[in-house]
Amino acid sequence: MKRFMQWMSFSCLVLCANLSVAQTIAVTGGKLLTQGGAGVIENGTVLMRDGRIVAVGQHVQVPADALIIDATGKIVTPGLFDAYSEFGVTEVSGVDATVDAGQSGERFSASFDVSYAINPRSTLIGVNRIEGITRAAVVPGASWAMPGSIFSGQAAVIDLAGPGKWLTRSAAAMFVHLGESGSGLSGGSRVNAMLVLRDGLEEARDYAGHSHNWEQGAHREFTLKRKDLDALQPVLRGETLLLVAVERASDITQALQLKKDFGLKLAIVGGAEAWVVAADLAAANVPVILDPQRNLPSGFDSLGSTLENAARLQKAGVLIAISDGGTYNARNITQYAGLAVANGLPYEAALRAITLNPARIYGVNTDLGSLEVGKAADLVVWSGDPLELTSFADQVIIRGKNIPMVSRATRLRDRYMNLDEPMPLGYKK
Repeated sequence: MKRFMQWMSFSCLVLCANLSVAQTIAVTGGKLLTQGGAGVIENGTVLMRDGRIVAVGQHVQVPADALIIDATGKIVTPGLFDAYSEFGVTEVSGVDATVDAGQSGERFSASFDVSYAINPRSTLIGVNRIEGITRAAVVPGASWAMPGSIFSGQAAVIDLAGPGKWLTRSAAAMFVHLGESGSGLSGGSRVNAMLVLRDGLEEARDYAGHSHNWEQGAHREFTLKRKDLDALQPVLRGETLLLVAVERASDITQALQLKKDFGLKLAIVGGAEAWVVAADLAAANVPVILDPQRNLPSGFDSLGSTLENAARLQKAGVLIAISDGGTYNARNITQYAGLAVANGLPYEAALRAITLNPARIYGVNTDLGSLEVGKAADLVVWSGDPLELTSFADQVIIRGKNIPMVSRATRLRDRYMNLDEPMPLGYKK
């Protein structure tokens, strides 16, 4: 076991060290699904320099020193963006020492900043990036609720290029639980969850106007800790997204009222019954991050689950992003997007739901989500239609780095592919 762990550590270091440095790269001859104003460009070229896109089109002059990637007969898209993950904070869900996605107890809640624990060398990152995931929102407590508080804390947006400038935006969203999950954290009723959230926001607003008096002991004590009150200030100002985990249509309606009362920037995660109140979501400009696989109720909060959720929301004018909240196989979001297309979602809308729309939801769309001049050089060259199961990523570029198409999984595959030959050493002394 010790030798195996040594080999795995060495392999990870080699993989991370071999990520190509930023350079001039030209992807030529492919069908560009830009997700930008240029739309679809046949036989197009994307020119990247120093981590940025500098030209997109059919008649781009490629410098002599550029690394040329021939995408003839292939499809080129922006890098995929997983809107709801635990990359870098969960390695093996059954081993507590490798899980930093959330906390137990009540010492901190809103101020819990998941970016402090993200491991850019996680083996799960390598497995998913070679299949097209280039950016992700890392959400605290994304797959399980933290005992003691409806506030899970602050999410971060990262890239999957590995060590370096991987943090795209810290405190990109504040994550809270309402509905059934919120009721379990706050006293057994969804009423309690809403009251706890409203009380927390009201305390934070009161604190903003009387912090000096509070510091002097001339103001009442607050339920939340000072760090939590500070963390809620940009939420109250509408600068930071409030990401609400909720499924039932009636609970979504309550969340919309909360947005109106406090002037919040709001997004829904889950939203199994979001289609029921699609018109209200569209009118309030509230996006939904959903899993289009859900067609059966997992509980009483999701009795209205349907495979047409994404299509109905999009038709009503709701901004949607696609994610199942899983990290081990986040790469499957292309399959989920294809499933949504099979159930009525337009193809272009499905592709936007895993590229540009997540960037818009987290407020990083000026830099990410489409193949446009000036944006970060994140793209994927596909062997065929990216939403088809038989297609795969031929090449992935993140921040202008040409990513080696290897991971822990591919190395293990290659090592044990032919059991009739002598096993190579699993480590080096």
